[in-house]
Amino acid sequence: MTCIKIVVSLVAAAALAGCNKDNQTATPDANNAVAKAPVVLPPSIAASKTYRCGDNSVVFVDWLTDNKTANVRTDATGSPTQVVSAEAGKPLTGTGLSLTGTAAGSSITLERAGHGTQTCHV
Repeated sequence: MTCIKIVVSLVAAAALAGCNKDNQTATPDANNAVAKAPVVLPPSIAASKTYRCGDNSVVFVDWLTDNKTANVRTDATGSPTQVVSAEAGKPLTGTGLSLTGTAAGSSITLERAGHGTQTCHV
């Protein structure tokens, strides 16, 4: 029994010896660029619409609030392809896709590989 007490005491002493007792206060560094940078949140979804295209295919578009980004899916549960534009009102482009339209409109023009350019309606 005495041996167990000694072992427990040694383990406790070793655990406490590993503690750093220096003053560790979290203060932002005045020269730290990360601490000075403003926080910019990603855009949220402004509208989600389903479009029927001329070849009878269906396209799902999530329009984002920055008016320069959209997520396009060709399958309801598929992975989205993000399309972006340098400025609002210009065509949105991404991997194999080009999209012209707005969240407020009822139709889009979509260009994608294997389907050409077609107009799609809500």
